[in-house]
Amino acid sequence: MTQNSVLAVVLAAGKGARMKTELPKVMHALAGAPLLAHVLTAAKGASIDRICAVIAPGMEEVEVVARALDPDLAVFVQAEPQGTADAVKAAQSAFAGFAGSVLVLYGDTPLLRTETLNRLRRELDDGADLVVIGFEASDPTGYGRLLLDDGGTLMGIREEKDASETERALTLCNSGIMGFRNGKILADLLSRIGNANAKGEFYLTDAVALARADGLDARLVPSEGSEVLGVNSRAELAQAEAAMQARLRREIMAGGATLIAPETVFLSHDTKVGKDVTIEPNVIIGPGVVIGDNVTIRGFCHIVGANIGANAVVGPFARLRPGTALGPKAHVGNFVEIKQAEIAEGAKVNHLTYIGDASVGARANVGAGTITCNYDGFAKHRTEIGAGAFIGSNTSLVAPVKIGEGAYIGSGSVISKDVPADALALSRAPQEERPGWAARLRKQRGRERGGGNNGT
Repeated sequence: MTQNSVLAVVLAAGKGARMKTELPKVMHALAGAPLLAHVLTAAKGASIDRICAVIAPGMEEVEVVARALDPDLAVFVQAEPQGTADAVKAAQSAFAGFAGSVLVLYGDTPLLRTETLNRLRRELDDGADLVVIGFEASDPTGYGRLLLDDGGTLMGIREEKDASETERALTLCNSGIMGFRNGKILADLLSRIGNANAKGEFYLTDAVALARADGLDARLVPSEGSEVLGVNSRAELAQAEAAMQARLRREIMAGGATLIAPETVFLSHDTKVGKDVTIEPNVIIGPGVVIGDNVTIRGFCHIVGANIGANAVVGPFARLRPGTALGPKAHVGNFVEIKQAEIAEGAKVNHLTYIGDASVGARANVGAGTITCNYDGFAKHRTEIGAGAFIGSNTSLVAPVKIGEGAYIGSGSVISKDVPADALALSRAPQEERPGWAARLRKQRGRERGGGNNGT
């Protein structure tokens, strides 16, 4: 079977009125990426040759996101919302003379799989003139119904507002996703679609009945309802997020990761996880995270834009912000925040510490309560900690500053000058002792040793 070239028209003009939002509907995030990005990724995965998007006036941010994913993507504007057929017609100059197949996709169906698009393509390559993706719904309310003849052949689609009582009882529903053997067939069908219906709109779904009347071969490709869920409300966005997270968790577990409590771990669309990784409960992983083999992520961590080397240990209660790079066998412990910093192999930052705009050398140890003072109110500055250095607890490193290899920093120090390799640096006020002072104070106040104020 020869595979035809394919053009996809992605309808992305929805304004999200039911979401009560100023943000275009397809720009709402799912697993760390806009809804539209998921659809475009699925399309590119199916080796679709050309993609164009149809947006509404004033949706420049949609165009920016779409072109970031596909610089060659063509953008068309639907001047007024007059239905799906009218939206597709806005891109007619892209497909009217196209000899290959044309797919119509929707920017608000982020769970669509590449595999399903490939099934649709195979039907078109096999000679179908028109293909519709449909699904069985336990509650078909709101969906168009697919009409089949006694032999199971697709004959038409009826929108719910125009359906008879018998047709509304059907549970085989239209996903909206359609494919046409070539651009000429699609353009011809569009030219004959009218708006004599309950909403006065031009429905792309009418193309099925017109195609059947012309004797064309119209086919159905079944899918799971969850895969073609359209996001039209905040509740549906949450439903899609839950489905996507379940999919992502299954994928990384199948790849060799252990999730102690999978339902409490949240991943991003681009999370990369190695083998023999263990992720404990209540971990949130945002975009741009790569986790190497044999890593342990302990509970209640939040990680975004970080690269974690093999055999590293993170958490519990750690926050890794964008620009964090942990080397192999690095340890980052509880209540530690790291941002724009490299923690080299075997280095330890284990307790109550902030490391920002810094590098920590191999096998260095950063004590509890250490802070890199990287911001002076105007600009960020770097701290460099050499290999094998020891930073005592409750130290402030005032950047820009360099701590040499093997150097020791005494606890409680404020370090604002470079420290040479293997040197000891500390900055403390001298300790003063006054013998008997505490006893005299208690006597003056009429208190005994260990006594306190028991009042509230």
